[in-house]
Amino acid sequence: MSANEKGKAKAEQATGAAKEAAGRAVGNERLTAEGRGQQAKGDARQAKEKAKDIGKH
Repeated sequence: MSANEKGKAKAEQATGAAKEAAGRAVGNERLTAEGRGQQAKGDARQAKEKAKDIGKH
């Protein structure tokens, strides 16, 4: 996994987790859902990069 893509995936996951937590804290369902979506996008990016790494070996 390229370091740049790995960093982007981790940042997306962390940002999503923060948004989800903030949304829950203030009772904002839209923000909570947006955070979950962003975490899922980060997870997908990470899985894609891991698959690329496996294909290289």
